[in-house]
Amino acid sequence: MRAIAVTPGTKDSLRLIEDAPEPPESEGQVLVEALAVGVCGTDREIIAADYGDAPPGEDLLILGHESLGRVMEDPTGTFQRGDLVAGIVRHPDPVPCLNCAVGEWDMCRNGEYTECGIKERHGFARERWRVEPDFAVRLDPALAEVGMLLEPTSVVTKAWEHIEAVGRRAHWDPQTVLVTGAGPIGLLAALLATQRGLTTHILDRTDAGPKPELASRLGATYHTGQVKDLDFEPDIVVECTGAPPVVVQVIDKVGRDGVVCLTGVSSAGERVGVDAGALNRAVVLENNVVFGSVNANRRHWSAAAGALDKADRAWLGDLITRRVPVDGYAEAYAPRDGDIKVVLGF
Repeated sequence: MRAIAVTPGTKDSLRLIEDAPEPPESEGQVLVEALAVGVCGTDREIIAADYGDAPPGEDLLILGHESLGRVMEDPTGTFQRGDLVAGIVRHPDPVPCLNCAVGEWDMCRNGEYTECGIKERHGFARERWRVEPDFAVRLDPALAEVGMLLEPTSVVTKAWEHIEAVGRRAHWDPQTVLVTGAGPIGLLAALLATQRGLTTHILDRTDAGPKPELASRLGATYHTGQVKDLDFEPDIVVECTGAPPVVVQVIDKVGRDGVVCLTGVSSAGERVGVDAGALNRAVVLENNVVFGSVNANRRHWSAAAGALDKADRAWLGDLITRRVPVDGYAEAYAPRDGDIKVVLGF
């Protein structure tokens, strides 16, 4: 069996293993034939040895957390042979903490969770993988070309759930959303905004390539330049770049009673000159909320599947700017200008 793996902690150790062992039944009762995995920045950071942990007692970590496959067998009867599924990435810690104990493993309090293809659990970038029935999500067969987008969609689905929970602290009638960053997370966050009937603006660095057109097809307004130069104050900001200057600017830009959700992860070490007193004053006096959101639990995965069902299939397909066969794995993990989502096919 072929699999894409790294040696965690060893930079640029990415390789294709031709004779990887079959997935053991201890990984789950549902056996799945892989169709594709999505490639994202997390994979590239693991390849760069920024983080990533092999399963206990092993030296290799099989990559892949944005999965899509077809069920080969399920002795539990939860799925039928041929069902299209994606595997949930995060699994609860073994203690478990208060949140993991009730299925809120995305909010794990002690950090002992595991994650497929990231932390102490093999991922989905292999020809066959296993999963427990409760950690597989069934997809509509019509999503066979784009179902690997479920994982990033689950991330923004959680973000929107939490945005709306914060909004319920008072009477709230948001109208305008700003999404910063037009990568996969940003565009999918904008998709969910338009599905909620909100006036949606997307800001990104580039004015070339497919991003402006994808925004237009959503009915969103596309901007380039600086957040501070925008001529409106959004009710909601979904920040997807992780760029420290952008983070500071959106906190300053959001309107009164506004909510800023940070989904981008910043690199340490970049310092941004800011008047912290003025920023604090604005947040307090305008009743604003700034919070971070990452990962998702099963509720969000299921809701994300519903969001993809409602989305335009052609639009979803155009998020995928490159499809690479598994033999070209190195090409898939090497970023190119103009990439939005790269998919590795099995």
